Amino acid sequence: MELLDATAVLTALPQMAVEFGEPTVRMNLVVSLYLLALALFVPVSGWAADRFGPRRVFVVAIVSFVLASLACAASTSLLQLSLARLLQGAAGAMMVPVGQVILLRWAGRENLLSAMAFLTMPALIGPVLGPPLGGLLVTALSWHWIFLINLPIGALGIVLILRHVPDYPGQRGAALDVRGFLLSGIGLACLVFAFEAFGHGLLPGAWVAALLVVGLLGGILYVRHARRTEHPLIDLRLLKIPTFSTAIWAGNLFRLGSASQPFLLVLLFQVGFGLSPLAAGLLTLAGGAGALTMKFLSVRIVQRFGFRRTLMGNSLLTGFSIALCATFDAQTPYWVIVLLLYVGGVIRSLQFSTLGALTYSDVPIELASRASSLSAMSLQLTMSLAVGLAASLLGLIVNLRGHGQPQAADLSLTMLICGLLCATSWLVFRRLGRNAGRAVTG
Repeated sequence: MELLDATAVLTALPQMAVEFGEPTVRMNLVVSLYLLALALFVPVSGWAADRFGPRRVFVVAIVSFVLASLACAASTSLLQLSLARLLQGAAGAMMVPVGQVILLRWAGRENLLSAMAFLTMPALIGPVLGPPLGGLLVTALSWHWIFLINLPIGALGIVLILRHVPDYPGQRGAALDVRGFLLSGIGLACLVFAFEAFGHGLLPGAWVAALLVVGLLGGILYVRHARRTEHPLIDLRLLKIPTFSTAIWAGNLFRLGSASQPFLLVLLFQVGFGLSPLAAGLLTLAGGAGALTMKFLSVRIVQRFGFRRTLMGNSLLTGFSIALCATFDAQTPYWVIVLLLYVGGVIRSLQFSTLGALTYSDVPIELASRASSLSAMSLQLTMSLAVGLAASLLGLIVNLRGHGQPQAADLSLTMLICGLLCATSWLVFRRLGRNAGRAVTG
């Protein structure tokens, strides 16, 4: 629900601009404010799950997200829509990390690999399915339905949670680390917003630089604060766990190269092939189909080869598959494109589900909520940086080649560089021990 909404809304921005009588450029606030709220509230999700119980927080987050979606659909101005999107982002920040906490406590370490294989499905399918679904809803109905579709999904989710998820009680532990919340929230929000603005040209360069400085300063001050606090909001001491640390650093490097591929592919199909946004989005669905296929094979592959060999080999294969996509041109048969995107989806799906299991393989259950918050914060920062980095690379290549607008060759070169960046994560995965994650794989 969250990932569909975050990507589908992009297709509706032009129609919203016409209805609200606003310039199209200003509609980027709808996306930016959502990301801002998401970044602000991700750090507090782990503390809330421990304090009030993960099931209760999860249900409240979904109810809030559904109500915010209803407010979005009922908006009659950009101001109203922006405020509703802020609430939506705050609710979305609690859903994924708290859902992971429930899974980690309930599934058991021996089932963690299988559970993570299913948990990563929305992360892979949502961004792929969102644009074509958004295009379909906007074309056939109106932009309001991008938000209204969340109502039945959210209602079904609440019923299933109340019926099937154990009600783990909250614990009256340490009070909320208010200073840590402010420092981490401001630092993360400024960095995420700066990366978004830099990648999409939303703000002048001076403002982007100021946001980067404030974000880095907030991060540095938080690190100092966390070292002096007994119960910090984001526990950086978790990075001393070798498997957790490698999964965070290598996983971030891998995502920097791979997360921008849907963005670059849609641009390539529109610029190089002259396809409509809807047709370009439908072509990328092959990657989602590949992600679904791998869920039936990932556990056996990791049990056979282990975490280290699987992640090392797969990082190289992913980089190679992205590089192959850089060879697409207007003469490439559609069946070749669909086949390569399908195979690429299979490979990335294996990588992300394996990474998810490795991240928590050696984390004690009592620290699951803190680990989930740190992982979610890292993921949010990397995903925003990935698209911004790809857009900046593309802009640099276009300027160096003297093109007024991006050409197909510019996009292909950008994709090739992203593929190389993705493959370099192999060097970090080499740090893993041969028996890394054995508690999960047996």
